Amino acid sequence: MLSNLENIRQGRERKVGTANSIARTKKKDSMQHVAADAAFMTTLFVNLYMIGTRDSWVLVDTGLPKQGWRVRAAAEERFGKGARPSAIILTHGHFDHAGNALDLAEEWDVPIYAHELEMPYLTGKSDYPPQDPTVGGALAEMSRLFPHSGYDFGSRVQALPHDGSVPGFPEWRVLHTPGHTSGHVSLFRERDRVLLAADALATVNQESVVTLITLERELRQPPATFTTDWGAARRSIEQLAELRPRVIAAGHGLPITDNAATRLETFAATFAPPPKGRYVRTPARTNENGVVELPPPVPDPVRKVLVGAALVAGAGTMLFALSRRSRPRRRPTAKRSKRALRRVDASKFNGR
Repeated sequence: MLSNLENIRQGRERKVGTANSIARTKKKDSMQHVAADAAFMTTLFVNLYMIGTRDSWVLVDTGLPKQGWRVRAAAEERFGKGARPSAIILTHGHFDHAGNALDLAEEWDVPIYAHELEMPYLTGKSDYPPQDPTVGGALAEMSRLFPHSGYDFGSRVQALPHDGSVPGFPEWRVLHTPGHTSGHVSLFRERDRVLLAADALATVNQESVVTLITLERELRQPPATFTTDWGAARRSIEQLAELRPRVIAAGHGLPITDNAATRLETFAATFAPPPKGRYVRTPARTNENGVVELPPPVPDPVRKVLVGAALVAGAGTMLFALSRRSRPRRRPTAKRSKRALRRVDASKFNGR
């Protein structure tokens, strides 16, 4: 049970989180502080990070598609006009993290790095396993409209070094944290114990529409609708808890700095997957070539309702059209015929 002091701290953190989310709506392209030489910005509901200094920096993830201009503007605001990173590092290749990777890499003429098990989804070999909206929650419902296709970045994308190093940034190391995707990675800096967890976990409750707006800080499971191996996700969170980070920054939500290590340790010890879902009991099987085998889809009552509603609407439209087509044309009544004759006679009279 949390002490009164911890409750007060978390209450203050919630208020700050709400204030920050409001402030961000006023100046969306401004970078926000994470730690020394590390900052983040948000594209709608997903974070990307810039680590380093004006002399040398890297971009970690690239945000939602069509947001490259915002990323460039934020980079120039932070590092100066014409700023370009030494590389782009993708924690994974889902559309909300890799949406601008190729455009930015080509404009800046820099390489894209990702884990070797993420490569089939970034080189045109495979799509990701389909999302699972049946896990429930606000984000899951919205995910019905999200793509799960891979990308083809061609020769721009390279595998990260096997030794866990971040090219050009010896203070940072890459941690393989599978579960959300097979090649998912997080970044950690030992000096100040800063963890960029990406989608190995979240710091906001994405099942609630309210908290998606207020961004109240809370350690939560990785984005459930796209997580395809819950056993691996648990082990990754346990691995991150062993680092005892002082700062936890994720792909979704605001950074957690208050009592971060203890909170992550508790979260890892009590972690549980969703009660239902396609991948909860049986994970997707993948390898270096992409998806190998998927568990069968589970019943989706909302999908049935939507399909049923569409069928009813379509049937109603068809019946209406058929009724209009087969309806006999009305013949004028005697009364209407007399009125029509009077109009004709009057027109003849007026025409003289």
